[in-house]
Amino acid sequence: MRPFASEDDRVSTPVLLAWSGGKDSILALATLRRDTESSVVGLLTTVAPAYDRISIHGVRRTILQAQADAVGLPVFEAPLAPDSGNAEYDAAWALALRHARAALGPVAHIAYGDLFLEGVHRFREEQSQRLGYTPLFPLWGQDTGSLARHFIRAGYEAYLTCVDTTQLAPEFAGRRFDDALLADLPATVDPCGERGEFHTCVVAGPLLRHAIPVRCGERVRRDGRFEYCDLVPRDSQCSAQAAA
Repeated sequence: MRPFASEDDRVSTPVLLAWSGGKDSILALATLRRDTESSVVGLLTTVAPAYDRISIHGVRRTILQAQADAVGLPVFEAPLAPDSGNAEYDAAWALALRHARAALGPVAHIAYGDLFLEGVHRFREEQSQRLGYTPLFPLWGQDTGSLARHFIRAGYEAYLTCVDTTQLAPEFAGRRFDDALLADLPATVDPCGERGEFHTCVVAGPLLRHAIPVRCGERVRRDGRFEYCDLVPRDSQCSAQAAA
């Protein structure tokens, strides 16, 4: 037996990533994959079974599965009914965590793509104590303008799937997340939509082994406030007109 372990012998810490399917999730994954002390082993995603979609973002579960395949990770779903409270959210998250641990072993860390909202950060920490895991925030405190531009420069492709029309015009739903969009955002809107101004879905980029062909489909307003643009899987990319 050797008296000590070399750097090559070190075992990286397994981490689950809270995955929304959007740009902050993929940026968090990229950051974690550059960290030799951690290894992302799976994705945790809250879904709304009644709509067959990712909660809040409104992305189809078929696209969620395609994303998981493209990044080479298993996804574990936390089923949650619309308008659920924190107790229901805890129960759904705990169920997904149990399934992940049953499949992967005793994973003790969950990473989030949160950027600067203190209330959200505090909720994650409190939930982690209730459910028995350690939260990680690989993007926390980074400048959101710089992150948005890095996402674009790195070659990722994403579309706005949900817009809060109290903060941003509904016409932004369905637009590609690119330099033109950043230039058009009002000064009151965070470049990464961290205050809930908008949500995105990533369909191509460096960490995806293949692109996920989609087209922009039906748009619908929910709760009199949230404008959704349905991304529909197809054999070719969204047309320039639909993404403009």
